[in-house]
Amino acid sequence: MHERYGIVTRRAFGVPMGAMLKLAKPLGRDHALAQALWKTGWYEARTVAALVDEPERVTPAQMDRWCRDFDNWALCDTVCFKLFDRVPHATGCIPRWARSSDEFVKRAAFALLACVALHAHDVADAELVALLPLVERAADDDRNFVRKGVLWALRGVGSRAGARREALAVARRLSASATTSARWIGRSAERAFAKSTPKRDATRPSKKA
Repeated sequence: MHERYGIVTRRAFGVPMGAMLKLAKPLGRDHALAQALWKTGWYEARTVAALVDEPERVTPAQMDRWCRDFDNWALCDTVCFKLFDRVPHATGCIPRWARSSDEFVKRAAFALLACVALHAHDVADAELVALLPLVERAADDDRNFVRKGVLWALRGVGSRAGARREALAVARRLSASATTSARWIGRSAERAFAKSTPKRDATRPSKKA
């Protein structure tokens, strides 16, 4: 069932995401349970682990350890979208992961950047702009999951009113690149920016649990 969505993993039961969300909701937040679930190695257990872990108790070492275990885009994105972007020190992992040669570790860098830009209202626009050079350097990586992550990150940063100008400048430079992957990212981002209005409330205090 998961392979139909391009989710390739060695250990999965085939449980749909909706069922995992329903299972996790009554469990609440439980750091110890999340660690135990992750250690099983099963895709569904690790997904639920991301849903129940306590962001304030997640350490950089845990983030690095879990990131090295990513073997498909869905787990990578869910962990970044549901947990890692709520961790206070999340942005510190991004430059380190962006240097990795591993496809899913590198995707995690940009998935996390996108999620922080979209969700972490306590992260300043200037901090995200400072990470745009990572986007530009990774844009010529033609691996599918990396380049899609890079595009997501560029669009995410550009969704901020205070970062749109810099993100658009990156998109325009990439659009003129000699590299196919970079051109695709740049042109896709330019089209997205042309159709959207950046958010102007990015500095509101975060309401995340």
